[in-house]
This record gives sequence, C-alpha cells and structure tokens, in this order.
Amino acid sequence: MTTTTPSRGRRRAPSRMERAAGKAAALQRPRVILALLLLLALVCVMLLDGYLRAEVGGDQRVRTGAAAGDVPDDVLDGGPILTFRGGQATTVSVPDKTIALTFDDGPDPTWTPQVLSILEKYDVPATFFLVGSMVSRHPDIVRDMVEQGEEVGIHTFTHVDLSYQSDARVRREMEQTQLALAGAAGITTTLFRAPYSSQTDAIDNYSWPVYEKLGQDGYTSVFVDTDSDDWKRPGVSKIVQWATPKKNKGASVLFHDAGGERSQTIAALPEYIENMRAKGYSFTTISGAMERRQQTPAGVPQDGRTRLQAAHREATGALLYEGKALIAAVAVAEWAVPALSVGLLVVGVAVMGRFGMMLVLARRHHRQRNRRRFSWGPAVTRPVSVVVPAYNEKECIANTLDSLARSTHPIEIIVVDDGSTDGTADIAESLGMPNVRVIRQANAGKPAALNNGVRHAAHDIVVMMDGDTVFEPDTVRQLVQPFSDPRVGAVAGNAKVGNRTTVIGAWQHIEYVMGFNLDRRMYDLLRCMPTIPGAIGAFRREAVLQVGGMSEDTLAEDTDITIAMHRAGWRVVYQEHARAWTEAPGSLKQLWSQRYRWSYGTMQALWKHRKSLTDRGPSGRFGRVGMPLVVLFQIVTPVFAPLIDVFTLYSMIFIDLKAALLAWCAVLGVQLLCAAYAFRLDREKYRYLLMMPLQQLAYRQMMYLVLIHSCVTALTGGRLRWQKLKRTGEVGTPAGVS
Repeated sequence: MTTTTPSRGRRRAPSRMERAAGKAAALQRPRVILALLLLLALVCVMLLDGYLRAEVGGDQRVRTGAAAGDVPDDVLDGGPILTFRGGQATTVSVPDKTIALTFDDGPDPTWTPQVLSILEKYDVPATFFLVGSMVSRHPDIVRDMVEQGEEVGIHTFTHVDLSYQSDARVRREMEQTQLALAGAAGITTTLFRAPYSSQTDAIDNYSWPVYEKLGQDGYTSVFVDTDSDDWKRPGVSKIVQWATPKKNKGASVLFHDAGGERSQTIAALPEYIENMRAKGYSFTTISGAMERRQQTPAGVPQDGRTRLQAAHREATGALLYEGKALIAAVAVAEWAVPALSVGLLVVGVAVMGRFGMMLVLARRHHRQRNRRRFSWGPAVTRPVSVVVPAYNEKECIANTLDSLARSTHPIEIIVVDDGSTDGTADIAESLGMPNVRVIRQANAGKPAALNNGVRHAAHDIVVMMDGDTVFEPDTVRQLVQPFSDPRVGAVAGNAKVGNRTTVIGAWQHIEYVMGFNLDRRMYDLLRCMPTIPGAIGAFRREAVLQVGGMSEDTLAEDTDITIAMHRAGWRVVYQEHARAWTEAPGSLKQLWSQRYRWSYGTMQALWKHRKSLTDRGPSGRFGRVGMPLVVLFQIVTPVFAPLIDVFTLYSMIFIDLKAALLAWCAVLGVQLLCAAYAFRLDREKYRYLLMMPLQQLAYRQMMYLVLIHSCVTALTGGRLRWQKLKRTGEVGTPAGVS
C-alpha cells in the first residue's frame, strides 16, 4: 500500500469545502424563497383569471318564485328607477315618449364597439350596465364609451344573483366593479342593475334587503319597463316589436351587448332607433330620464353631456391608483394564462412524446444488447484502475473497498482522500489491502481528487466511483467490456439505490430505475448520452487527458466531461449489466441539496458547451441532437411540468373534479406503464410501484421546486461549490450476489 501524506499541524482551520458549503447554504435560502414566490405568483395569476371568468367563486344560482310580502306596494307598482333619498324608497318613471336605452352584460370586444358605433351614428345616448370583470379585461372599450358620452352603471363584478350572497360578498361585488371603472375610465357611478332582474314587480323578500342596503349606500337601482328579449335571438322583427313601449309610454328598455352571440341585436338596433324616432320618441340615459322628471337645482348650470352622465363621479386618490393596479393585474393575467395554457399543451405533448420515444428506444436497446450474437469485440481482460474520491466517508469507505476486493476483474484501487477530517484515509489504510493506494491531498474538491487519481492511475482504463458506493463482484468486468471498441471513450454503469426501504429511498429507487433503464437507453441509441454517473463510470484514460480532465468550471463535472468527450469524437455508451449500489440521500434537506447541485451543474455544463450548437463534426452532432434533447427533457419540460399539477388541481377545485381526476389518473397510468417496463428490464420487484402515486403528489413537486430554484440561481449568476452529503454507511453488496 502506498501513502502520500502532507504535513499536518495540531489545530486545523475550516476546510475550503466547509467554508464554501457554509456560504452556499446562506445563499440558497433567498433563492428558495424566490422560487416559491414565483410559484405563488403563478397560482395567484390563475386564481385571478379564474375569478374574472367566474370559475373561482362563481355562483350560478338564480332565485325564482319567491314571495314579495315585505316589499312595499308602491315599489312593486312603481317606475323602473328606485332611489332611497332621505332613506325613503321612491320610484321614478321614464317620461312619456322617451326611451332610456340600456344595455347589460358588457363590455364585449366583439359586440360593444358595434353598438357604440351605431349609437354614435344616430347620435343616441344610452346607459350600459357593466360587469366588473369584463370592465377589467376590456378597459379601452369602457374608456371610449364614457368619452362618447354614454352613461355606465354597475352590473356586479361576476354577474351573480345577489339575493344569495352575504353582505360581504355584495359589498365586494360593488367595490371591485367601482375599482375597475376607476382604473378603466377614471370614474365611479351611482347606478346599479342587479343581474337577473327585470321589472320592479319581480322584487322579492330576498332581493329587497339588498336594494335597501345599496340605496343607503347611495346607489340608484334600475329596472326595466320593456325587455327586447334579444338574448333569445328571436329574429330582428321580434326584437324591435318586443322593445317598443305601448301607448306612447316612456320606458327603460333592455338590450344586451354581451353574454352571447348578439348579431341580431346589432341588426335590430338601427331599425329600432329609426322606428321609435318616427313615432316621435326621444332617447336619453337613466340620468337624463331622472333629470326630466326632477327640476335641475337653480344656479347649477348643466350641459347636455353632464345631464346624461350625472351618475358619474370622478375617481381620485387611492381609488384611482388601486383601480389602475387592478387593470394592470388583470392585463398580466389575460396575457399569462393563455401563454401558460399553450405551455401546458407543449409540456403535455413533450411529456407524452418522451414517454413514447423512451419505450420504443428502450425496447430496441434491450433487444440489441441482449442478443446472443452481440459483442463489443474481443473480451477486455487487462487490469484497470479504480479511482475512489473520498471526503469524510468514514461510514462508507470500508464497504466500498470491501466490495472492490471481491472484483472478478483485475484492478488497482486508488483512494484519493480530499482533506477528510474524520479519519477516512486512516480507515482505508488500516484495511491492509495489497492493491489499494491511498493518496492524501489538501481539500480541493471532487474534480481535483478525480484528476489526481487519473494522474496516478497505472492502467489505460479508469473506473470512477463514489466513496459511498459498492460494486457487485462482476461490475468492473461488465463495465469495461465496451472498451473493446476503440471508438468508445466512456461507459455509464447502472446505479441502483441501496437504501430503498424508506419512503424517500423508494421514491428515488423508482426514479433511478426509470432513468437508467429508459432515459439512458434512449440516449445511448441516439449517441448523445449526457452524463456518466459519478457513482459508476469508466473512462479511457487517453480520452480523459485529451479533454483536459475533470473540470471545476461546473458543479456537474460528470456531465461536463461527458459532453466534452462527445465533442471530441468519442463514443459514450450505457452498460446495463454493470451495477453499482449507492446510498441515496435519506432526508428531504439532503435530497434538495443534491438535486439542486445536479440540476444547476447541468445548466452550467450546457451553457459551457453551447458553441457545439454551431460546430461541425461530432461536436456539432451532439450540439444539434443531444443539447436540444437535454434542454427539453431535463430543463424546459420539468420547469413547466408544475403547470400540469397546478392546472389539474385548479380544475379539480373550480371546474370539473371528475374530468380533472380522470385526466390525472390517465397521465399517472402512462407513467406507471413506463415504470413497470423499466422495472421489467432491470428485473426489479414491482411492489415499489405502489409508491408511485404518492411520489407524483409529493416527491415530484419537490423536484420541480429544486429545478426552479436552480433556474433562479442561474439567472442571478449564483455559484455553488461541491457539497458533502451526510452518509450512514448502511449500503452494502445486496444479499444473493456472490
């Protein structure tokens, strides 16, 4: 046994790795918070959009046939305009031969501009009772409406029957619509029309308290005398006939400029205006009708526009700015949700396409590599070097070296102790294995340790493994056989989770089996394997030196060197029969730390080798085949994959529970099918698949957050050093493996 030992003093300062890990932990927290805030923002945008479309908080109930014993008779028999001046309920009728033209349910981007154009052409004023959610989505139309001289009123924010709602909900419906009007046109209004209302004789004991409360708050409630029933689409002539008052009476006439297909309304409106003018009628707004009934106070001059818009109040101060903020937030939601929907579609297609491609290519790979006549070439029997980088691996190093001692292939073992403080090197030396060399170095990180091991390797093939991993006796022999092909520069083995008895371990076990038996087979056939796993990989020493060894430029030195080998023209393959058993993280904190480093390191490596996209030859081939696949399947799709879960949960709660649940189960079924096939290829027990539904509900969400965290770090230019995970040393060579 050969040992290289630097001098050591009695007192030891914190190592470079320990200092870096401390700094990294301090930097991670705000980035995790930022990642969570991004996800929360997505949820808020979806909820806002759902509220605007009455998916969130929607109430389709409409009350009919209720008693009206509590409603005063003079209100039931009165005019269509209800006020509570002085606390006394008073109704106002529209003067004879006067039409107060009103429109409900807008604004609509298709129909409302056409209505406004007709009104402008015929110089006819009207009152529009607007739905607040529609105002916030189409503020420009409302602004044009007010500037044209039309009057506006409130038709609630979400078009609900207020007789079913609490006082708080009624107040919110009114206040939010006022905010929308303030943000859209800089005004508020005192006019109100309740959804599903008609004539005053339809007021009942449930809706009457609502009108009383709103009257106390200064609102004028507006009903109708004549209903065109244009929403029934009975034809132009019927609409004109039904909207015409009887016996030259004045009327509050109802049309609709939204809420459905309104082409008949658009066609009927010019004819109706011409007919009514031919009968001697004039048109006004609700405020205009009230002004004709009530004498204007002396000394207060009013022009025509002021009279017609007397219900409007200028929005100022906090109300104005809050309204503009609401309009801006809705604009973001209006843009973001469709974009997210498109992203969801792309992600869904990509996920399903990936599953299909993996199944097809994995089956082809398995059949090719397991044919009786398949061979890499003459058997590789010459000795190889096994490099084991170790930092504070006292719990695991003995098991690791003991497993290597049983190797059926001749090997030399090089343990590179990277400044351990727990006696790892001493334990390795104390085992007394004749083919083990322990090389001690000051703490410099895993890439430096691996490079040091390669420099001391005596053989042309170098196997690299982690200090917490154990090999089966036949692992090295299986792993090096592809080097019979002189084009092969590196070989990826089959890493398996040894501590799979816990819930977290079982989740990772499923992930590993699917990753190594589906993803890597696919990448192997496409000749764009992105990563040789640190737990088990073999390299041609010549190839390692050609690409400059393990780089410290990224956190994923294994991905970095794998891509570098592709670019240098070496072939990288997967050897399924070379198995290694590794200790997966046993806590969520450790798991987060590991996956964060992996995903961020992968992004760094891809960015480092971005020039391969425009290169020629082997480098260009990987850049135009491997890079897009890795970016799509390991970054873009996982980043947007939470959309599937968020939209599914949203649909379950607010839209259609059964349909959303069936869709989620269908996706889970596809994943189970893929996982079951991967387990079959690896001859694993299917019972672990019982954990897969829970894995999708909990584990996958964490992986999404980790990736989002990594993206935030990449965008903010953060750096992170190689981190040490806490090990238990519980993984050994599995029982039954001789």
